[in-house]
Amino acid sequence: MTEEQTTDPTETTEEPETTPASEAAEDQEQEHTTEEDTFPREYVQKLRDENAKFRQRAQKSDKLAHRLHTALVAADGRLADPTDLEFTEEHLDDSEALSEAIEQLIHSKPHLAARRPRGDVGQGASGRGAGNVDLAGLLRAGAN
Repeated sequence: MTEEQTTDPTETTEEPETTPASEAAEDQEQEHTTEEDTFPREYVQKLRDENAKFRQRAQKSDKLAHRLHTALVAADGRLADPTDLEFTEEHLDDSEALSEAIEQLIHSKPHLAARRPRGDVGQGASGRGAGNVDLAGLLRAGAN
């Protein structure tokens, strides 16, 4: 078999015909690509400065949101370290979601829960020796 025999006779190798309208559109595209879209340097600098201000505001807003989240978790008091709970923006708006997230974290990692001593730990006022101390009574009890 030769190369000519393997080709399909229904295929044509002619290029598709172009209409005058498509030729005009191609000419416009070529003109557009040769022209450069440029803006004055002052305008570009103004846009860049404005964008930089917005980025700085967004960074400051993000930092404040993280601080608020940490403060809300600390105010709850169930975690020993409030930064253990990962920041989620949803927690700022929904106190139930924050409470549920803390509960789930404590359930999955109980060692992160705040520990508070309860009962008599041997420090501070104990309430046992209430009353006045009688020095004379102590001397009499020691004399016997």
